[in-house]
Amino acid sequence: MAILDISQLSINFGGLKAVDGFELTIHENELVGLIGPNGAGKTTIFNLLTGVYKPTEGVITLNGTNVAKLRPNDIVMLGSSRTFQNIRLFKNMTVLDNIRVAYHNRMRYSLLEGVFKTKRFNREEDEATGVAHELLKVFQMDDYANDLAKNLPYGKQRKLEIARALATNPKVLLLDEPAAGMNPQETEELMATIRLIKETFHVSILLIEHDMRLVMGICERIIVLDYGKIIASGLPADIRKHPAVIKAYLGG
Repeated sequence: MAILDISQLSINFGGLKAVDGFELTIHENELVGLIGPNGAGKTTIFNLLTGVYKPTEGVITLNGTNVAKLRPNDIVMLGSSRTFQNIRLFKNMTVLDNIRVAYHNRMRYSLLEGVFKTKRFNREEDEATGVAHELLKVFQMDDYANDLAKNLPYGKQRKLEIARALATNPKVLLLDEPAAGMNPQETEELMATIRLIKETFHVSILLIEHDMRLVMGICERIIVLDYGKIIASGLPADIRKHPAVIKAYLGG
């Protein structure tokens, strides 16, 4: 079934149409790549999907609900989570607490229960800690649980940001250039991590990335954007040799 269905999505910034009639359907446990030159509108689409921007027109259906006009926190509750091109961790918090804080959308205890540390408060806080440890084990980072996030190597900071996004229990995970700034070894590890996420959590993934080796190596389907419009869509093998894609990247 379709987890995410986007229809005629557009946004104008003054006289600039940054996204123009974007359409995409993502199904359960599907891994889709979104590529295009710098300024093509890729991150703008992520900001539309997560409620940072409100579309000029179009429909974004997540798990059967139109989320086009909803706030970011409401969209998270419905099953969408993201990472950012520039890592946005709580750098002076521990690795464990960076994940625990993302579990807040599942917390049901009241402020008063938090003050008096009731049974429900303790139970839910223990659940958050347990989930955080389990995620760190999946990412082979449990040994770093008590380290400050800012002290992690760059590649592990990327992993932590993805683990934090998964703590919200998403149906759709949006990864915005996760390989940015990584060396070849870190990129290889990231590819393995993304495959592991898909297999372990059965989450649908929409990936923005400029590293074509990564995109071609793991994506099942690729959408190509240029000047806010889709210029190609299909299997990696077809996209690799598509004339419009070659022109957009190389000129012509």
